[in-house]
Amino acid sequence: MKISLGIVPLFALLPLSVAADEIQTSAGVMAITPMVQGLEEPWGVDFLPDGAFVVTERGGRVLLVRDGQAQPVGGVPEVLAEGQGGLLDVMVPRDFATSREVWISFAAAVEGGGTTAAGVGRLSDDGTRLEGFRIVFQGEGYPGGRHFGARLVEMPDGSVALTTGDRGTGPGGMQAQDPMLVAGKVILLKRDGTPAVTQEGWLPGAFSLGHRNIQGAALDLTGRLLTVEHGAQGGDELNAPDLGRNYGWPVISYGRNYNGDPVGRGTEVQGMEQPLHYWDPSIAPSGLMVYSGALVPEWKGDIFFGSLNSDFIGRLDPDTPTRTGFAEERLAAPETERVRDIVEAPDGSIWFLSVFDGAVYRLAPGSAS
Repeated sequence: MKISLGIVPLFALLPLSVAADEIQTSAGVMAITPMVQGLEEPWGVDFLPDGAFVVTERGGRVLLVRDGQAQPVGGVPEVLAEGQGGLLDVMVPRDFATSREVWISFAAAVEGGGTTAAGVGRLSDDGTRLEGFRIVFQGEGYPGGRHFGARLVEMPDGSVALTTGDRGTGPGGMQAQDPMLVAGKVILLKRDGTPAVTQEGWLPGAFSLGHRNIQGAALDLTGRLLTVEHGAQGGDELNAPDLGRNYGWPVISYGRNYNGDPVGRGTEVQGMEQPLHYWDPSIAPSGLMVYSGALVPEWKGDIFFGSLNSDFIGRLDPDTPTRTGFAEERLAAPETERVRDIVEAPDGSIWFLSVFDGAVYRLAPGSAS
């Protein structure tokens, strides 16, 4: 089904003045406060310099929220809202104050089925429209509605990383290993949408390959790109994609096929990278953020992510190694069920999207009472 943003009705915001809950964590009590409620399958969130924020809904809306009031943003493309596809991530570049650019990723209908696409437009001065929106990248088409990836990250040099998935081609499909295909890659683009990297024998813009379905991406405090991706039955991974590297899917994995058989050739093959951390059984990690330590110094440099099949926000401590990678803390509350995205706000608080609640929440030190 294709959905145009202009036909989706507005929603009613609920009161935001009362904290919803509090949880005990390794860094003390944290308050969870609802910032927006009544959303329909929120997918991505990012901030403008003035404190307003932009939220996407998978079904086809972009919303700008300022001072507790939300308005729809027009001028965005028609999206393919089928299966896991639809309107996906949003990214506000660091130079927004002068460029007013906003990037979005989405599933688009193309020959052969659906594909991961990205585009950019200028947010109008009144915030109601993406002016001059243009699609700057789209891949080949595949049937079905699985594994679009689609996280967007601005790199330290200003280029934009777009993640993709293998489009559900399965452990028998080698598309993620083909350097000339978009499926199962990290793509690096210049701000004008042209390829930011070229490698002999690779699709222009293709940065790394062998990924199953990257659902979270962020820079660490040194500017290194990190990603989290879904495995099959087990084998979810945290990786640090680098130029020209192969991350293994579907040749190696720490998970198994859904029928219980091993994936590919096991867990290690020469020339293929090992994950920084892996999960078995699967948690379906989504969203990724490396924390600055602004409000919680104990968590500086730690890696936060959501889970789409469980009820927690995860925190990995890179300073504490374990058999599977890093020590992990799980922060669980009624609001943390099926967390799609997680970001650090300009004030150092941690914001996350709950698909289950249809809400954006703020996590910060303090009591909810």
